[in-house]
Amino acid sequence: MFNFFKRETNIPHLPYTTEVHCHILPGIDDGSPDTEHSISLLRQMKEWGIKRIIATPHVTEASFENTPQTIKGAYTQLCNEFNIDELDIELGYSAEYRMDDNFLNALEKGEIIPMPGNHLLIENSFLQPFWNIKELVFELQLKGLSPILAHPERYTYYYENKKIYQELHEQGCEFQVNLLSLAGYYNKRSKEVAEWLIDKQMVDYLGSDLHNRNHAIHIGKYLSGKEFAKHMKNVCLKNDDL
Repeated sequence: MFNFFKRETNIPHLPYTTEVHCHILPGIDDGSPDTEHSISLLRQMKEWGIKRIIATPHVTEASFENTPQTIKGAYTQLCNEFNIDELDIELGYSAEYRMDDNFLNALEKGEIIPMPGNHLLIENSFLQPFWNIKELVFELQLKGLSPILAHPERYTYYYENKKIYQELHEQGCEFQVNLLSLAGYYNKRSKEVAEWLIDKQMVDYLGSDLHNRNHAIHIGKYLSGKEFAKHMKNVCLKNDDL
């Protein structure tokens, strides 16, 4: 099996063993394009100490309108291509749901795939926030679902009014921050907001949001650096509670 990663030694393990946000199912979103790529990403996550993965492909109107059937198909394709047992990784799947009309329709029809414990990974558009996110969080809770907002540190329209973070978190919407944000991969501001969320004790989950080789390389460098240990001192994570 071709492996496009140089094997790193002495990289610290992540402070959890359950990955809650990644795009490693082949060919159904902007993540892994094929099973060979997926397997290489799985091998890399194992080296970070990950033992259990909940794959979360995009479900987004007009671009990645995945369904339980398409997601299960990609999962089955990956499992059939490679004996996951050889990696000693438990692989499951859910989705990363963009809050849009497509999601609202799927929710009404009961065509969603929650994570264990009825947790549900939701995301905003990067262009504008979902117009009534507080009401949607409340509706999800009424349905017995526990929403987790993906990468809140990346929504630039929240930066000048951080009160929304406090309000959503106090409402019971949990937050999942990206390792790539803490690594400074996106930009300086998203890193600063991720660190601010850590300081305010509002980071419930960390996730790789792993899509590709480049992401894995940047995360590996972050894990080998000084900032990783500094950041991890102040987080109390629920990854392994799922």
